Amino acid sequence: MSTPNLSISVLTLAILHAFAAPAFAANDTTEAADPQVPSMAEVVVTASKAPAAKRASVGGFSDAPLLQTPASVTVISQKDMQDLQIRNLSDAVKLDASINDAYNAVGYAEQFTIRGFKLDNNSSYRKDGVAIPGDTQIPLENKERIEVLKGLAGLQAGVAAPGGVIDFIVKRPTAAPLRTVTVETRERGTLYGAVDLGGRLEDTRFGYRVNVAAERLRSYIKGADGNRKFISGAFDWQISPQALLQLDADYQDKAQATAPGFQLLNNKTLPTGISADAMLNLQPWTRPVETVTSNIGLRFQYAFNDDWHATLSANQHSFKRDDYTAFPYGCSGQDLYPGFCGNGDYDVYDYRSLGETKKPLSAQAMIQGKFATGSLRHDFTAGVSTFRRKDRAGLYVYDWVGVSNIYQPQIVGTSPGVTGPVRLVRKDTENAVFVQDIVSLAPNWKLHGGLRHINVDGYQYVLKADTEIRARHDFLLPNVSLVYTPLDNVSVYAAYSQGMEHGGTADRKAMNANEELSPSRSKQIELGAKMDVTPDFMLAASLFQIRKGLEFQNTAGYFVREGQAQHRGLELSAQGKASSSLSLGASVTALNSQQSGTGNADLDGKRVPNVPAFKAAVHADYAVQQVAGLSVNGSWEFAGKKAFEYNNTTFVPSYHVFNLGAAWATRIAGTRAVLRAAVNNVADKFYWRDVTPESDGYLYPGASRTFKVSAQFDF
Repeated sequence: MSTPNLSISVLTLAILHAFAAPAFAANDTTEAADPQVPSMAEVVVTASKAPAAKRASVGGFSDAPLLQTPASVTVISQKDMQDLQIRNLSDAVKLDASINDAYNAVGYAEQFTIRGFKLDNNSSYRKDGVAIPGDTQIPLENKERIEVLKGLAGLQAGVAAPGGVIDFIVKRPTAAPLRTVTVETRERGTLYGAVDLGGRLEDTRFGYRVNVAAERLRSYIKGADGNRKFISGAFDWQISPQALLQLDADYQDKAQATAPGFQLLNNKTLPTGISADAMLNLQPWTRPVETVTSNIGLRFQYAFNDDWHATLSANQHSFKRDDYTAFPYGCSGQDLYPGFCGNGDYDVYDYRSLGETKKPLSAQAMIQGKFATGSLRHDFTAGVSTFRRKDRAGLYVYDWVGVSNIYQPQIVGTSPGVTGPVRLVRKDTENAVFVQDIVSLAPNWKLHGGLRHINVDGYQYVLKADTEIRARHDFLLPNVSLVYTPLDNVSVYAAYSQGMEHGGTADRKAMNANEELSPSRSKQIELGAKMDVTPDFMLAASLFQIRKGLEFQNTAGYFVREGQAQHRGLELSAQGKASSSLSLGASVTALNSQQSGTGNADLDGKRVPNVPAFKAAVHADYAVQQVAGLSVNGSWEFAGKKAFEYNNTTFVPSYHVFNLGAAWATRIAGTRAVLRAAVNNVADKFYWRDVTPESDGYLYPGASRTFKVSAQFDF
């Protein structure tokens, strides 16, 4: 439901607040300069002067240099997001070649694979290290950076998909006053505005960070329109030089019509002669998918001394969705299920699922310290965590209502069906105990060893079958790695880890619809090398092998786990300032994915679908010395051909996409400003960005050429 007046009102108030220096922040500068006033660095145990993009916590249990982390980690900083005008995770992850779209429909949940494995919406996304659902667009306005751990995260995260985890690090109060306003427009009519406020109160023990945003959404797909409103606050209280209490909260209301994908014509050939902006969910009765989410987070840190500290953290997430779609599937005229008719006809289903909710609660307590046993030095971590999940849903409507055509859309009627009452459909309690010890064996050698024990008590109610499933599982997940640093700026490592993920859920058209499979164990071996060429420029390489059970819908129509998926790959990356004028980010992934042991000759030996064997992403930003404040940037994305089905009958072609942009830092009426402009997909290339096999297979075109301009003001 569109509420532009409210969006504009909220944003206007925030902008006015940004222009007016609040009285309670009047003493920020003078107080911060007073050496008698304790600063945040005295309390935050993991504080460091190193650039944020060279450190991350997602690879372990504390903020650590990437050079010393025995894992493949990508950090997307706030500066990256500002410079590239990134407003959603789908645009952010294009910077990493190991990440791909996976049933990522415009207007719905953003979903991805890492290293060829799809992330779990319930456990693969994190906020400051604790799990949050990824069932809608996760807002970036209040995020300091995005950290991506590629590969198994059993020790760090517990139950999670083998591809890795994506951790969103929340913005915290600033030491100095911060007043930033950003406005943006895109050629199809998207309007965006955001305010970022931060600082200390007159009593500098207290700090604040407030973010407000409003967006009128006009997608590259015609008719996939909507709006989004967001507000967040982060506050801290420096109770003493040893104790810090942090509180954060956010709220987002998003409504946008979702854009379904295409199916093969005659269930054999790729659709041709279509435009990237074609909308199949365009009926007079089409309504936007309405999603409301919120978080309340709490963290307490206490330093016992210079070597030992404890951290308590918790987060309560709330998610509610009303899902409406004129859903395209199959061709009754040719008795094709799946597949569109040869002439472009497709069946339209009225799909409605109302009142879906999720309310997961995550909490963790951890103690960390340093000590020595003889000549061995230890960095020790021990902790406990809990994750409590409650999902509610009701019987949905999924009724055939007519036939439309991808070339000549037709109007069809609605279904008289009504959704069923909402009830508890999922309840999980996941308790864990974990321990890690990083032992300095010698000046150049470190051994990382860790274990996590997990107990899962699960309940599921399968709506269509009207049955209940209860299960209990215990897992012990080891993680061990050896790191050698022959030079201060070079490290090499070897690592072995195990992970556990929740079983996949059968699609609504499977014979065992909505049923979830039992948890599945995965195993990974990884070798890697990293080098800080300069303090601001890093090179990294990793070789990996991941094995897990293969899940798919078999010929009898049942969703099963049979056989094995094996992914072997090479990742190369370069990140940072290559020179005083040139910033460079490059990521290359070569992946060999193979299915085996299914007992089906059509599947064994075939590639995993929707993942290219080779992908590259390069971004460069050059500061033009001849013009003060001017920089130009460009990026290139390449993806090799991808299989559409598990039996690899159909492949979609490879593609190149080029993007260009520029930024000019200047002053307008004495106010610091950065003006930015960009053109994405400069050549207006048509390509299939996402070819998921889920729900019997859908193909999603990439965005056509798009222009955007923005202005950022720092008061």
